[in-house]
Amino acid sequence: MSDAALALTLFLRDPQRFGGIILRGDGPARDAMLAEISAAIAPLVRIPANVDAERLLGGLDLTATLASGATVMRPGLLEAARGGAVVVPMAERLRADVAAHLAQAMDAGGQTIILLDDGREAEERVPAALAERVAFHCDVGSLSYSARPSTISGQTAKGNKAIADVGQLDHVQLTVLAATASALGVTSVRALNFVHTAARAHAALHDKSGVDDDDIAAAVRLVLAPRATMVPQPAPPPEAESEDASPPDDQPGDDSARNIDPSELDDLVLEAAAAAIPPHILDQIERRARGGGHATGGRSGDRQKSAHRGRPLGARPGMPGQGRKLALIASLRAAAPWQAIRRRDAKPADGRRVHIRKDDLRVRAFEERRGTLTIFAVDASGSAAMSRLAEAKGAVELMLAAAYVKRAQVALIAFRKEGADLLLPPTRSLTRARRALAELPGGGGTPLAAGLIAAQQLASNAQRSGQTPVIALLTDGKANVRRDGSAGRAEAMAEAEVAAHALRSAGHASVVIDIAPRPTPEAAALAAAMGGRYVPLPRAGSAALVAAVESVGAP
Repeated sequence: MSDAALALTLFLRDPQRFGGIILRGDGPARDAMLAEISAAIAPLVRIPANVDAERLLGGLDLTATLASGATVMRPGLLEAARGGAVVVPMAERLRADVAAHLAQAMDAGGQTIILLDDGREAEERVPAALAERVAFHCDVGSLSYSARPSTISGQTAKGNKAIADVGQLDHVQLTVLAATASALGVTSVRALNFVHTAARAHAALHDKSGVDDDDIAAAVRLVLAPRATMVPQPAPPPEAESEDASPPDDQPGDDSARNIDPSELDDLVLEAAAAAIPPHILDQIERRARGGGHATGGRSGDRQKSAHRGRPLGARPGMPGQGRKLALIASLRAAAPWQAIRRRDAKPADGRRVHIRKDDLRVRAFEERRGTLTIFAVDASGSAAMSRLAEAKGAVELMLAAAYVKRAQVALIAFRKEGADLLLPPTRSLTRARRALAELPGGGGTPLAAGLIAAQQLASNAQRSGQTPVIALLTDGKANVRRDGSAGRAEAMAEAEVAAHALRSAGHASVVIDIAPRPTPEAAALAAAMGGRYVPLPRAGSAALVAAVESVGAP
């Protein structure tokens, strides 16, 4: 809480210079911080997450235009917030176009923005265009309310110096900041500018005329650590130098002017950076290190346009009917600028006050997320079948437990003996899944082509019903049963390759999880034929299977 309070205090000393602040997570701590912001900044304009461009930037005043017969414009929310700040609730849900307008306003007019991030999953984040332009990212959802009075209010009583009264950082300090940013994987120039300003602001808060190590460490904690994409590694011990070693001829011997290699960074700054990286950032870094990316098992599927439901996208030109609903206000707004001309050109007997043409009509548009369906196709043949099915069962239960709120479903296909069986139809019911998975068959030959065909058919049906399917194939890639149930290794492998190419042509996202004791070339070749990812997991547990499936992005 002390770091969050310090970030808020530095931000309030010069809001425009720092661009804004992100407050992630709800709760009493965020409420207290918002109260501090409201008391310090005015006007403070709240912008809804579903705002359209016209309301944000300004546009036609429909009522005044229709009443006067002349075009009357009204200011937007950004104009109303000039000189103050805007608050964006549910900022993680902002559409890309609205985020772009806000970013443009920040670049053009020094607009200050407070972003309230209510995301609960790692991939639910504030748009990068806005996160890039604000100095402080604070995760306050789990912070204690009791810490508020002593940390937030207490910080504001310190120091009367302005940032401009603090001297610039010297060459060594700037090099330390740049090298620390590199060690954290932060490549943004804006972040370097923010950390430089934060160090000076921290010095001003403590009535210093120059920046010292404590100021640099605080700035790194507050600005760079929340942006980290890698964990800084400790520098190796320097090699011993001979006593007669001297500086190169082209560099002065004064330490204040020397170039500092990242391996020579001050331990204090590195420790401050490593200790301040938020836990969710560490989780993301660990997943990337394992090749897992940012996806999560219950992720939402593809976005698709809809005329009926979902997040409003505003109005679009079009004719009502066939499920499309008239956007009355938008239609009147489109017609309003032409009323004076149309009244003048109308017949004398035409007493209409408002003249609407076909080109004025607008219909409502929405965007909705497609639900996802993860299809586990499991090789249930051979002596290891039961352990494989047990792993798959555990993975299904783990994904269902976390995926219900995101409309995600799971299905399970087992292929063995002469064919493939749908053991668990698509479901979100954890109780139903446990009942269906209680006793699973195993043993026999490997009809790999039958399993691939069954998975493709189920995926195609899901796609037609509006879902985004992902196929997770657990196998060693070796087939020995043909589609007609007869034995024949060479023929079965050829049929499996044809089925894999067909699945690739269908465009379904897929991952081949190699569960052989050692990685097999057959499984790798199968993944290539399917156009999917290959993941060798010879000793896969349920959590490892979930991580492998989560690494596959929906198409």
